Amino acid sequence: MVAKLAIAIAVLVLVVALGAFIATRPDHFRIERNAHVAASPDTVFALINDLHHFDTWNPYRFDDSPGLTKSWDGPNAGPGARFTYAGGKSGDGRMTIVESQPGARVVLKLEFFKPFEATNRAVFTLTPENGGTRVSWAMDGENTVMGKAMSLVVNMDTMLGKDFERGLANLDAIARGGTPAAGASAQAEAAKPAPAL
Repeated sequence: MVAKLAIAIAVLVLVVALGAFIATRPDHFRIERNAHVAASPDTVFALINDLHHFDTWNPYRFDDSPGLTKSWDGPNAGPGARFTYAGGKSGDGRMTIVESQPGARVVLKLEFFKPFEATNRAVFTLTPENGGTRVSWAMDGENTVMGKAMSLVVNMDTMLGKDFERGLANLDAIARGGTPAAGASAQAEAAKPAPAL
C-alpha cells in the first residue's frame, strides 16, 4: 500500500512539474516567412485581397477533401470579405479580411472552431523588389495551453513555416500565370490545418 501511495505521489509531482513547465512557455507566438514573387505588388495584392483567389494558392486548400463545404460572403474583396470552411480534413474555420492597403498589405482574422478553438491574425506585407514583389506572410496569436504543450514535442515554426513556404511558392506560380507546384489533392494529403498555437 505504501509503494502504491509513493508511486501515486511521484506521478502527481511529475504532472504538476510538467504543468508548471508548460506554463512557462511563451504566451504569444509569431511565425513568418517571405519570398520573392515574380509579379507586381498590384498583381500579388489581387491574389491575396480577394479570398476567392486566395483559395487558388493557399497551402491549406482542400478542394478534394470529402465532406468539405466552403462559402464566401461579404464583399468580393477587401475588408469584410469572408471565407468559411467546414468538414473534411480542414476542420472548421473562417477567415475575414480586416484591413487592406492596395499593393502593400492585407490583414486577416483567422478563426478556428474545430478541431480546436483559436483566433489568430495573418499579415501579408508586399514590398516592390527587383521587378517583382517581396511578400512577407506572418501569423501571430496567443499561445493556448494546447499550443504550449505541443511546442514541447513539435517545432510549430518549422512545421507551419513549411506550409507558408509552399503557399508562397504557389502564390509565385499563380502570379506568373502558372499552377501551384502540387495539385489540390496532393496538398490535401500533405497539408495540416493550422493549429491554434
